[in-house]
Amino acid sequence: MKVPAVPAARAIPSLIRALRHPFVQAPMAGGPSTPALAAAVSEAGGLGFLAAGYRTAAALREDVAQLRALTARPFGVNLFLPQPASYDRAAVEAYARRLAPEAERHGVPLGDPDGAVDDAYDEKLADLLADPVPVVSFTFGCPPAETLTALAAAGSLTVVTVTSAEEARAARAAGAHAVCAQGVEAGGHQSTHRDGDTSRLVPLLTLLAEVRQAVDLPVIAAGGLMRGEQIAAVLAAGACAAQLGTAFLACPESGAHPFHKRALTDPRYEGTELTRAFSGRPARGLVNRFLREHGPAAPSAYPQVHHLTSALRKAAAAAGDAGAVNLWAGQGHRLARDLPAGELVGVLAAELDAARPRLRVRESERES
Repeated sequence: MKVPAVPAARAIPSLIRALRHPFVQAPMAGGPSTPALAAAVSEAGGLGFLAAGYRTAAALREDVAQLRALTARPFGVNLFLPQPASYDRAAVEAYARRLAPEAERHGVPLGDPDGAVDDAYDEKLADLLADPVPVVSFTFGCPPAETLTALAAAGSLTVVTVTSAEEARAARAAGAHAVCAQGVEAGGHQSTHRDGDTSRLVPLLTLLAEVRQAVDLPVIAAGGLMRGEQIAAVLAAGACAAQLGTAFLACPESGAHPFHKRALTDPRYEGTELTRAFSGRPARGLVNRFLREHGPAAPSAYPQVHHLTSALRKAAAAAGDAGAVNLWAGQGHRLARDLPAGELVGVLAAELDAARPRLRVRESERES
C-alpha cells in the first residue's frame, strides 16, 4: 500500500485516519512480534508492526513476505539503531564471573560480549529502501537526515521513538514524519537515544505534554496502555494514536513463550522494574529471581550484556525456567487479556468509544 500523497506534516495523521482504529501494535523484538500478529492487528483496522531487532536481514525479508501474504493493509517495520562499540570491559567481565554459576546450571557457556553492535542495520535498511514498507520506525536513536529522506523518497513514513523532548527535537531536525513518545511505564527496552540516568525517564502523560510543546510533529503515545479508556486519555491529550505492546503479548498470535504469557497475570509476580540484568540497557520486566539477584550488579553495556546472556536465556526458556529469562512487561501487565489479536482490537475499540463521552463529561466538570 502506498503512503498518503500529502505533505509530510500531515502524512502520519492521514495514515491513521485511513485505519479503522488509532491503534498501533508495538514492535516487540526477540520473538513476540510475528507476521501473524501484525497481520491480525492490521486486518482488524489497526497498524501491525514487525520487529527487525535481533533478526537477520534474511529473516526480516521472510517476515515481510509472510506479512504481505496475510494482509494488504498498512503495516510497519521497526529497526534498532547501531550502538557504540566501546564499553567498560572490566565491568562486563566481572558480570560474566557473577553469571558463571547460572550458565553452568543450564549447561551452556556464556556468550561473547564482543558480538555485533549494529544488528545488521545497514543490510536491513538497504532492503527496506529497495522494497519499501508503509512505515519504518526506529529504536535506540535517531537516524541521520539522509536516511529519513531516502525512506520518504522510497514511499515510507518514518517514526522515531523518543523518551524526552530533547530527543523529539532531534527527530524533527532530522526530518522524521512523527515521533513515538515512550513513557517510563512501557515494557521492554526504554528507547533512550543514549543509555544514561533512568531517573530522568518520565510517565507517558507528562512526556506527551513535553513532546507536544517541543515539536509540531504528530505524536504516537506508548507506555502501559491496556484499556480503551487509557487510549481515550492519550488521544484527548493530543496523541494521534496509541501504541500497545504488553496488551498484545498474551494473544495467541504472539510469539512470546507460553510461560511469559501466563506470567503477565500470575499473582506471584508482584510487579515490574527497570533492569539492565539481561541486556545491559534499561528494560522493564516482571520481577523474577534473575532480575532480583543480578539486576543491581548489571553494567551499562548494550548489546554486550545481551550477547553475554543470550545462550543462557535460551537454555532457561527451553527448560521452562521462568526465573532466569527476561519477562518483558509494561506496568499494566495485570490487565492483559488472552484474546485473539483481531478480537482484542475490537474490544479496545468498543472501550474507546464508551470512554470518549465520559472524558468529555469529566473535562466539562473540571471547567465548571
